[in-house]
Amino acid sequence: MDYQGRYRRAALETGIPDDEISVFTRHLRLSIRLIGGSRGSPVGRFGGLPRLPVGMDWPSEGVGPLPFIFSVDCAALPRVDGFDLPADGELLFFLDHEQDHLDDTGRYARVVYVKDGTDTAVADPPDSEVVGEQYDVGATVCAELPPWFETDEDEDEDEDDLSPFQQQLARDLERDMPHLGELCALARDLWRDEGLASAYIGGYADDDVITSIAEQTLAGREKAGEITIPMAQWYSHVEKEKHRLTGEWMSLARFRVPDEFYSGGFVIRHDDLAAARVDKALPVTEFSE
Repeated sequence: MDYQGRYRRAALETGIPDDEISVFTRHLRLSIRLIGGSRGSPVGRFGGLPRLPVGMDWPSEGVGPLPFIFSVDCAALPRVDGFDLPADGELLFFLDHEQDHLDDTGRYARVVYVKDGTDTAVADPPDSEVVGEQYDVGATVCAELPPWFETDEDEDEDEDDLSPFQQQLARDLERDMPHLGELCALARDLWRDEGLASAYIGGYADDDVITSIAEQTLAGREKAGEITIPMAQWYSHVEKEKHRLTGEWMSLARFRVPDEFYSGGFVIRHDDLAAARVDKALPVTEFSE
């Protein structure tokens, strides 16, 4: 489906200028929402036993096996502009959320891409604790917008509370998209995010995750002698780096784990996903209590 074309036609019908719509759609991202118990053909499965390439061992952290969370059939997922998932094959997600939350090496998480045509077999479970309850999921599409597109008047900040970089962003938005509130509302009306989802594929990476990547990137460049950032300017540099990285990184998956206190996920660079380098995805585990 031509989602961008559908949005453009709907926006033009409201009288919003075409050039303003073009600016907005460059920032609009559509994520794929996975829902259990939905009608139609399933696009993936949570829990149960994964089909792994013949001869491949169950993914582990070096000693013990990693819990299998879910898999998706890439060919069955909606095709979304700007989200270069493989055209076919399966993505399998493994995560030990309790260990990953305490560890920053990424060894307690794994994304496996099984190319179409690969000989596979149902994996033997090395441990009953790594296999969850099985259920199929269907897919719908929902709209996601960048964090600087805040349009909720109840949460508007006084301009004096914004940094110079944030003030410039606000001025640019007002200049380039005077109908921003209407454009955001239309996107949410076209692709509503309602009900309880098992997972989201694609969309924007969490703001806290991008902040962490930005800080690590700048610290690494300082350590390598590439740049020097005065302490008083650190926050400003992080903001600018975050803005750049938001376009470079995306959420590969966000999902609930079999524990009400945790959520899990993976983020990945657009270029790595386009090349199916899913081993480059970084795990993100959050503790909610």
